[in-house]
Amino acid sequence: MTSSRLSPATRLGLCAALLALAAAAQAETRPMTMTAPQNVLQLAAQGSVEVRQDLLMLTLSADREGASAAQVQENLRAALDAALSEARKTAEPQQMDVQTGEFSVIPRYDRNNKISGWQGRASVLLQGRDFPRITAAAARVSAMTVSHVEFDLSREQRAKAQTEAQKQAIDAFKARAAEITRAFGFASYTLREVSVGNENDEFMPRAMYAAAPESASLLSKKAAVAVEPGTSTVRVTVSGSVQAQ
Repeated sequence: MTSSRLSPATRLGLCAALLALAAAAQAETRPMTMTAPQNVLQLAAQGSVEVRQDLLMLTLSADREGASAAQVQENLRAALDAALSEARKTAEPQQMDVQTGEFSVIPRYDRNNKISGWQGRASVLLQGRDFPRITAAAARVSAMTVSHVEFDLSREQRAKAQTEAQKQAIDAFKARAAEITRAFGFASYTLREVSVGNENDEFMPRAMYAAAPESASLLSKKAAVAVEPGTSTVRVTVSGSVQAQ
């Protein structure tokens, strides 16, 4: 059948169908316009927990000088071996862990920029939650002196504090979202997106000690070093957006 034999009504229907198909194809290729979100509120809340520091990190060190690098190295090695041997006698996982620290030997120069000797340092770190055990062990090590004392939170204490601070932050976020929603005249809200982040701890040390080389020899090895931990503030922040309804 040719187009000349089609009735006017049929030809009109075919034209209308073709126009509809063309309009549909054009609509598919036309980019969709995104409607900007409305009644979306951005907010943040924080939770914080102050906890007592329960991890002690005590550093013992020995400084040696000599005419040759080999001599200084050998003296440091002897001091390190003696310190490790004594400290390991009362070591216990988590209560008092023992590990080696710095070990270095460097040249000493005179005014003519020529090597006039050698100097070096070796250290041992005692770390754990049993403060009396650690300080007593440090007092027995005669080959080294206390050069640094620092406190921190154990992994268990930090995790517990973060969980508590996170709950505070979430509760505060929900309460603030409800308050702001009502202030704008809405009845309720739904969460759009939310993120939870842990901030750096704020340390409040009670006792920190770093011995200067000239004063290290004055420390008594007869008695344990007195230590007193401070507190750390663990913070968690919850931020995000809500859809007011």
